[in-house]
Amino acid sequence: QVQLVESGGGLVQAGGSARLSCAASGSTSNKIAMGWFRQAPGQERLFVAAISWSGSFTYYTDSVEGRFTISRDNAEDTVFLQMNTLKPEDTAVYYCAADTEDPSGYYFRRGPARITSWGQGTQVTVSS
Repeated sequence: QVQLVESGGGLVQAGGSARLSCAASGSTSNKIAMGWFRQAPGQERLFVAAISWSGSFTYYTDSVEGRFTISRDNAEDTVFLQMNTLKPEDTAVYYCAADTEDPSGYYFRRGPARITSWGQGTQVTVSS
């Protein structure tokens, strides 16, 4: 089991930016696909972004594409989510996630069922 520890989040004004970090530990952490999901109260946990183990491929849900950027630093075993032009509808708990079965990140978009490791979640609140 890969352990994921998130940091960042907080209260942000609409139109502002935030940067989330996720530090992974484990012998295979630098060769696994990682990404982010988010969940608002009473809602489903939804895909946000994913990145292949090499960083060569990235995927985004339509509602964040062009505003959010996922990246990773394998030397530090850390994944980042840069969130710009934040909107109130971005308010949610954001969860770092890892798929230890496939290195591409392609299947993150299908939903949370495939995820094998989760971070503890960090709250992002965007005020209007």
